[in-house]
Amino acid sequence: MSTTSLDNPPRDVGAAAPAPGRRRRAKPGTWRHAIRRDWQLYSLAILPLLFFAIFRYLPMLGNVIAFRKFEPGGSIFGESWVGLRYVKMFLNDPSFWTVFTNTLVLGALTLLFCFPLPIVLALLLNEVRNRRVKRFLQSVSYLPHFLSMVIVAGIVMQMLAIDGPVNQIVKVFGGEPTAFLQKPEWFRTIFVSSEVWQTVGWGTILYLAALTTIDEQLYEAARMDGAGRWRQIWHVTLPGIRPTAITLLILNIGTFMAVGFEKVLLLYNPLTYPTADVISTYLYRMGVESSNLSYAAAIGLFEALVGVVLILSANLISRRTVGTSLW
Repeated sequence: MSTTSLDNPPRDVGAAAPAPGRRRRAKPGTWRHAIRRDWQLYSLAILPLLFFAIFRYLPMLGNVIAFRKFEPGGSIFGESWVGLRYVKMFLNDPSFWTVFTNTLVLGALTLLFCFPLPIVLALLLNEVRNRRVKRFLQSVSYLPHFLSMVIVAGIVMQMLAIDGPVNQIVKVFGGEPTAFLQKPEWFRTIFVSSEVWQTVGWGTILYLAALTTIDEQLYEAARMDGAGRWRQIWHVTLPGIRPTAITLLILNIGTFMAVGFEKVLLLYNPLTYPTADVISTYLYRMGVESSNLSYAAAIGLFEALVGVVLILSANLISRRTVGTSLW
């Protein structure tokens, strides 16, 4: 009678030994298993990732010239280390603080008008019951977004020219024609009003999509409680689109400093510099026109840091007060 040794337990005859060099299968729930299972979907992200890597993250290496002396034709990372020389230059430059103030004012006015108006327009469009009328209004409001910035600037210039429609109306009421685009006190009004006309309609798309996700039973319950249309909007509709609104608000605050470079560049002139010149246009003149790229890089880095601080602060305040945030 034979006995089995405890040190050498019997092998399962049906179990096959793993072949040498054979890869082990990824365990379910791991990232390797997810990639092997859905590799077709993940492959779609390759081009977007390459785009961001090449055109967004790789150029960040150029920020080093904010601390190095850059000369055209020399090394792309600068010739010699100068430390905070260019940072001290723009901090002591009165022109920089003028454009910084203009950027804050234009950014605040743009946020004040261009953020809430899409919500108002979306609520109004949501109340339109006739589909044809609703589609017509949506098409009319969306159209300016698809116009080139050059065309928009051209329309503004033609409308506000000395012999343009606006001055013709001023003449009808007995006023004197005004060169609006040469008056510094008019630039902010012109910029914000044109920005509202161009962006408000397009901004309603996300809010209209968010409105479709609100449960109709909430409206029925509100009507049963005697709530009128305004109370339904206040207690049901607005809370329903609040996460979308907070997310867009945080994103808008993050781009607060990068206020419309193209439109400002097309509409402003030396006469309107006191109120029209912003950081982005100042960078363009210093870096491209004056070839002082290190100085421009220092200012651009400062602008980016301010933007990061703004978006982090807005996200933190939103998470603690409202409970909605980007991360």
